[in-house]
Amino acid sequence: MVEFWLTISDIAAEGRGFTFDDQNFWREAWREFKLEIRPDRDLVAEYTVLPQSDDGALVRGTLKGSVLLVCDRCAEPFPFEIDTAFDAFEQLPDGEETDGEPRIRVENGRLELDMGAILWEEFALALPFKPLCGEDCKGVCPGCGANLNTGKCTCKPDEGDERLAVSAT
Repeated sequence: MVEFWLTISDIAAEGRGFTFDDQNFWREAWREFKLEIRPDRDLVAEYTVLPQSDDGALVRGTLKGSVLLVCDRCAEPFPFEIDTAFDAFEQLPDGEETDGEPRIRVENGRLELDMGAILWEEFALALPFKPLCGEDCKGVCPGCGANLNTGKCTCKPDEGDERLAVSAT
């Protein structure tokens, strides 16, 4: 995963605001995870980091922008709006095994927070499980592959197997 470590040792207790608008971060992550996502409107995160004693940090912010996703029904790209607010508390590992990589660490005596992991998680949670260009998307014809949203296809409708037809007796 593309990392973005932020030094938080020198942030005052009342916190400090940040803006993250590096579009290369998103493009590299999409490429790394082999996602069919293209940029539409720049993704911008605005967040505040509030240190919590010497053991962690609270991060509050928003992630806004839009990306082009591919519809699961018609396979056409469509813009998907991302507008999410988030709160994340990250604590220094206490020496016990934790799941995954820690998002906060002490490096050269300085406390650092992996904002890249937090922002990526918020982005992934904002994506739909089944991307659709619209609830009324008709998809593609199973016979010829024509996009049924743009018109009818020329395939003959399948009447089914007449042996399975309901008899009128």
